[in-house]
Amino acid sequence: MLKLVIVALAALVLGGCASGPPSDPNNICRILVEEKGWKKDANKARKRWGLPPHIGFAFIHRESTFRAKAKPARNKLLGVVPLRRPSSAYGYAQATDEAWSDYKKATGRRFVQRDNMGDALDFIGWYNHTSNRRLGLSKGDAYRLYLAYYSGHGGYARGTWKKSTAIKGYAKKAARQAAIYQRQLKRCAI
Repeated sequence: MLKLVIVALAALVLGGCASGPPSDPNNICRILVEEKGWKKDANKARKRWGLPPHIGFAFIHRESTFRAKAKPARNKLLGVVPLRRPSSAYGYAQATDEAWSDYKKATGRRFVQRDNMGDALDFIGWYNHTSNRRLGLSKGDAYRLYLAYYSGHGGYARGTWKKSTAIKGYAKKAARQAAIYQRQLKRCAI
């Protein structure tokens, strides 16, 4: 009986820690009411890296739609048999293993997790700061920053995205979402 009570309590505690995505991912004010700690996380990334909150949250919207444990869909053999995932991307920011390792090494932050919003925003801030330094991109230019985020710094510099209407479309969607969030944030004051 004691074991059953312990298991039930553990399930309640752990279940409370795992919140799903926000009810309205297109409304940043509502998101910040639902997820109170995210405002603090966004402000930390703004202070540390100069990451405008509307851009950080727009990237997360584009990459994972605010799902903490998001992963790319598996490829399927004959449309049925699941195969490997096309990349190691994971978490809110969909950071790959390699990019996450670079981030940890560059920042000295060893105990960060891709499924933690504060760490994901810090990663995006670091990545965009690096894009600013290496590529000369403005920290307020969501479109070009997203092109560099999606293509990688080398891919952006080589212009590989220029021939891809899909990548340019993703960047337009991220920039459009950033503009929506920027307008909304003026009303709810972050």
